[in-house]
Amino acid sequence: MYYRRKIVFALLENFEEGLESTRLQKLVFLLTQMQEESNYDFVPYRYGCYSYSLKADLQAMVKREWLSENEKTYRKLTKKKYFKELTAKDQKLVQKTIASYGYMKTDVITKHTYLNFPYYATNSIVAEKLLPEQYFKKIITARSSADSIALFTIGYEGISLEEYLNRLIKNNVKLLVDVRKNPLSQKYGFSKSLLSNFCGRLGIDYIHIPEVGIDSSMRRELNTQADYDELFSEYRNTVLNETAEVQNTIIGLLERYKRIALTCFEADICQCHRTHLAEKLKKSPNFRYPLIHI
Repeated sequence: MYYRRKIVFALLENFEEGLESTRLQKLVFLLTQMQEESNYDFVPYRYGCYSYSLKADLQAMVKREWLSENEKTYRKLTKKKYFKELTAKDQKLVQKTIASYGYMKTDVITKHTYLNFPYYATNSIVAEKLLPEQYFKKIITARSSADSIALFTIGYEGISLEEYLNRLIKNNVKLLVDVRKNPLSQKYGFSKSLLSNFCGRLGIDYIHIPEVGIDSSMRRELNTQADYDELFSEYRNTVLNETAEVQNTIIGLLERYKRIALTCFEADICQCHRTHLAEKLKKSPNFRYPLIHI
């Protein structure tokens, strides 16, 4: 049992009739905001703070018949109690969360999160209806307004799906360009179909351009930076020299969308081919835009 799921069970143990999905998302969000290291990360979505990872866990727990789901309400089925298996700090946070927010109605707890965490309401379709004008203005202010042309790069190694998406949102990225040769991942949310879907829900377009990727067979035995440097030297001399037309397509996408991000796996930009691709694009005639690694 993943520890993060025990947090969910510990909350649900207080509600025999279960919790409606939006309220459960809000309660977990408010609890994680008090944790030193959060168990779930969230993105700004249609009704405020939302965690795709939490939703995936809930679906997995329903499939295992640990929870039931009826009309978007989750109810605990397993008789085992998980509260006592939490750390002392998290036990206190669960109790504090229930005492402070547990019995708020959905619209009240939603309004509370909007007022106190305006960034997470920036994509809400109900914020303007729920909030007085002076508070709704804070939501507008929290939205990224950057619109100058910029080329970004981003890797997903070591961060959650939500943290990854938040980096795109906060930099107002409009198009994610997946430059992996093979866009599959064992990490939740980062295979092509899921990543494209999650980006689309947040207003970010997605495109896969495998021609500028590196075949996985070439990534074996990369133990030192020297190994990476040798790989990238070959990459520059072969793939980048052979894909000029594709690179021009990417530049065209940059000029069309204004703010695009090249993505691959590695967190370290010195160990990812996206850096060398970006540097090659930067050398193109008339390229005068900033290159930013996020």
